[in-house]
Amino acid sequence: MTNKLLRVFAFVTVMALVLAGCGSSSDGSGGVKTIHIYQFKVEILQPLNEMKAEYEKTHPGIKLDIQSVGGGSDYGSALKAKFASGDQPDIFTNEGYADRDTWFEYMEDLSDQPWVKNLDEFAKEPMTVNGKLYGQPMNLEGFGIIYNKDLFQKAGITQLPRTLNELEETAKKLKAAGITPFANGFAEYWILGNHLANIPFAQQKDPAQFIAGLNDETSKIPGNPVFEKWVDLLDLMLKYGNANPLTTDYNSQVTMFANGQAAMMHHGNWTQPQIDGINPDLNLGILPAPIDNDPSSADKIAVGVAANWVVNKNSPVKEEAKEFLNWLATSDAGKKYVTEKFKFVPAFKNMQADEKVTGDLGMVVSQHAKEGKIWTWNFPRFPKGYNHDISSSMQAYIAGEINKEEMLTEFQEEWENLSYR
Repeated sequence: MTNKLLRVFAFVTVMALVLAGCGSSSDGSGGVKTIHIYQFKVEILQPLNEMKAEYEKTHPGIKLDIQSVGGGSDYGSALKAKFASGDQPDIFTNEGYADRDTWFEYMEDLSDQPWVKNLDEFAKEPMTVNGKLYGQPMNLEGFGIIYNKDLFQKAGITQLPRTLNELEETAKKLKAAGITPFANGFAEYWILGNHLANIPFAQQKDPAQFIAGLNDETSKIPGNPVFEKWVDLLDLMLKYGNANPLTTDYNSQVTMFANGQAAMMHHGNWTQPQIDGINPDLNLGILPAPIDNDPSSADKIAVGVAANWVVNKNSPVKEEAKEFLNWLATSDAGKKYVTEKFKFVPAFKNMQADEKVTGDLGMVVSQHAKEGKIWTWNFPRFPKGYNHDISSSMQAYIAGEINKEEMLTEFQEEWENLSYR
């Protein structure tokens, strides 16, 4: 073959490849656009796949590629690895506050989306910067002291505790009836460093200002009266709790409670599916977690946004991604997935939690959110790694290795060492 023929052949080959590429999407499926979704709620993997099939059926030309990383895997590290490799998702999940700040440069402003007007106001805060909203809340979760109503009745408890002294009286009655008052799973860092540690942060006069003060060194944890009183609650839970709390993990704790071996545990509505799997007939409620004898805050539990959907502003299909989130939050089919299939407590005024699937605990959370009787979630504002560090300090305190003052001093030092100011 002559050089001229070789050049002609090469030109024709290149043009054929170019023309073949025209009219094809990135997935090579003839104009079909793919929305790549990366998220960490592995518990909704099956209904997400059902939703994918329905959405693709009703939206010709759109494919959903859903990848779920969570459970025992580190979602944050996996997400960073994807971005570092250039394999950026179009939609991903974000916890808000510090996590929002970490990924802010990639986030699309969603303030003008139709679903925003239906959001509960407090649910906007974790993803709001300078008045603009950068995420759609996936769901609400809430936590406090979950209690077994039937065991309370068995112990002759007719009035729910509203103060720390009343909580101790309740624990004494349960113990006298042969019932372990508290199931404590203190082998888990997040039970201590996220949820229990949230209590003294949430009950500050202004939690956001207090945290800002920790960053600019105008707030201190040692000597703070709220933290001092909070340790009294921890002591009470230990005094009236199960043996060996430091070797009791989450699964053992919830199993103990679900089997009726304990009457209370500090947890949230995410435990309902596991409880139902063991004992679906339990009658459950959620008590506030009192730190003193002032009953004025006895009607609040901690309620917050567990995760948010965000749109990658650099995505080539970001308009399609926004349309998907709008469908999820406003269409009848989308709302059905959120409330019935995902079994979420929604953060939207135009959705109603489904009692049949969220159970007793989800309905308590939903009611508190509607009435505004909530403590804020503050652990998403912590410097990265702080929850791990303070959980280690709490475990040392529980083991008797350090005293209260030493534990709170470590809380302060650990913040200063990790602060992202």
